[in-house]
Amino acid sequence: MNFSDKPLLRGPKTVLRPFTGADADTMWEIIGDPEVVRFTFPTNGGLTRERVRSWYGSRSAQTDRLDLAVTDRATGELVGEVVLNEWDPAARSCSFRTLIGPRGRGRGLGTEATRLIVGHGFERLGLHRVQLELYGDNGRARRVYEKAGFVVEGVRREAALRDGVWVDEVLMAILDREWAALTPTGG
Repeated sequence: MNFSDKPLLRGPKTVLRPFTGADADTMWEIIGDPEVVRFTFPTNGGLTRERVRSWYGSRSAQTDRLDLAVTDRATGELVGEVVLNEWDPAARSCSFRTLIGPRGRGRGLGTEATRLIVGHGFERLGLHRVQLELYGDNGRARRVYEKAGFVVEGVRREAALRDGVWVDEVLMAILDREWAALTPTGG
C-alpha cells in the first residue's frame, strides 16, 4: 500500500490534516507534556527540538505510513496526531497510534480523531485489521479505543518497567467487519 495520499478528514469537532514544518514547535510542546511522556515515550527517548522539527517536516513525504495532525475544528489549533503505520500487506493490517496534548483532552477530540482515521483505513484503504498497543495504566486511551470499537486481544503482563513500576502492555484491535457493524453506513 502506498500512503502517499495525505487526506483531509473532517468531523464535527476535529479536522485531520497533513503535517507541515510549521507544526513542529507545537508538537514539541505536546510531546513534552508529562502525560504524553508517561504513556508514549521511553524515559530515555532522546528527542531534541531539531529531531522533532525534522520528523514533522518530513511526514507528508512518507509513503509507508499516514501521519495526520489532529486540529480542533472550532479554532484550528493543533492538539495532537494520529498515525497508521507498520503496514502488513499479507494481512492487510496496520498499527495505529495517537497522542493528544493537554489542550485537546476531555472534549471528545481524540475519540473523533481515532474514528476518522480508522474509518479512513477501512473504508478508503481497504484494511482488514487495525491494531494498537497501550500501557495497562492508560485508562483514558483505553476508553477512547473501546468507544471506537477496539477489542482487547491480550495482555503482556508487567512487560515494561516505567519509573520503577512494572506495567502491562495491552494489545487491542478492530477488524473491518466489526467497524462496518458499528458505522451507520455499514462501512
